[in-house]
Amino acid sequence: MNITFRWYGRENDTVTLEQIKQIPGVKGIVWALHQKPAGEVWEKAEIKEEIEYIQSFGFHTDVVESVNVHESIKLGNENRMKYIENYKETIRNLAEFGVKVICYNFMPVFDWTRTEMFHPLKDGSTALFYEKAKVDQIDPQELIQTVAKSSNLTLPGWEPERLERISELFDAYKTVDEEKLWENLAFFLNEILPVAEACDIKMAIHPDDPPWSIFGLPRIITGKESYEKLMEISDSPLNGFTLCTGSMGANPNNNMVEIAKEYANRSPFAHIRNVKIYENGDFEETSHYTQDGSIDVKGVVEALHNQDYNGYVRPDHGRHIWGEVCRPGYGLYDRALGIMYLLGLWDAYEAKKAGNKA
Repeated sequence: MNITFRWYGRENDTVTLEQIKQIPGVKGIVWALHQKPAGEVWEKAEIKEEIEYIQSFGFHTDVVESVNVHESIKLGNENRMKYIENYKETIRNLAEFGVKVICYNFMPVFDWTRTEMFHPLKDGSTALFYEKAKVDQIDPQELIQTVAKSSNLTLPGWEPERLERISELFDAYKTVDEEKLWENLAFFLNEILPVAEACDIKMAIHPDDPPWSIFGLPRIITGKESYEKLMEISDSPLNGFTLCTGSMGANPNNNMVEIAKEYANRSPFAHIRNVKIYENGDFEETSHYTQDGSIDVKGVVEALHNQDYNGYVRPDHGRHIWGEVCRPGYGLYDRALGIMYLLGLWDAYEAKKAGNKA
């Protein structure tokens, strides 16, 4: 298990690399050029500058999250080949600097959806919260305003240049159902996977967050069946998944322990976090501690350990604790606690394994 930490850059994060360096066990930084609009080529000079800065702190830069997919590719419109060629060039440029995994998603319009960014929890902390009834009734524009007011930092999937075109995008997706979105994903993968194979970069698709339709938009990476269908598109070992326990696990029908057992070998990258799911479809994000939520985090780590998982793992969204002012879900303190919990579980399973061999 290769522990990593997501970081948004020098000008775009409240957390510094100096602070991350003090968290035991962190080997790498999950990074991206967050200032780049979706669809633009990541140039070698800007990749080099970011990587050299991160590596100067002793971290590896093996994982990029995310190289965002332009809406033209998801829509399958007449402009998609331009953006697919740009994506290929970005893959080649990243490979030149040793990147091994690219996490991406194929969610229309919104990358993730929450109704509150700082929802109060019983312990006095705050966390991201999803209220199903509100999403079912709210105007998307109102939700956009809620998210925009939550932070003066950029929020992936909620970029202003994309959201300025929200009405246009909703109109465009009226002709795209799940079947068509699958077709567009297959077209994209069949184009880029030969480049990924030539560059030895693993593509790891992130599940939809949450894993069901929002505002009538199609969602396709929602559970085990999605993984099977993705592998039908291409059985290339570089066509993989990001195992995200919180996103896919928000649907209680998705048993994340069983999914980890079955698909860890196709998941070069894992996001591990916990959510508490309510019967009415609401969910709130909790600490990583298994007992605090509905996800069997302990069982997921055991499933990975039993397979000698050597992929990249990061703590995912954390609570906002001890008065920390930070990007929603991405503070320092609770994610650091999450890392220590994951490492503690891993060490316990290592000790158990050694004892069984004795």
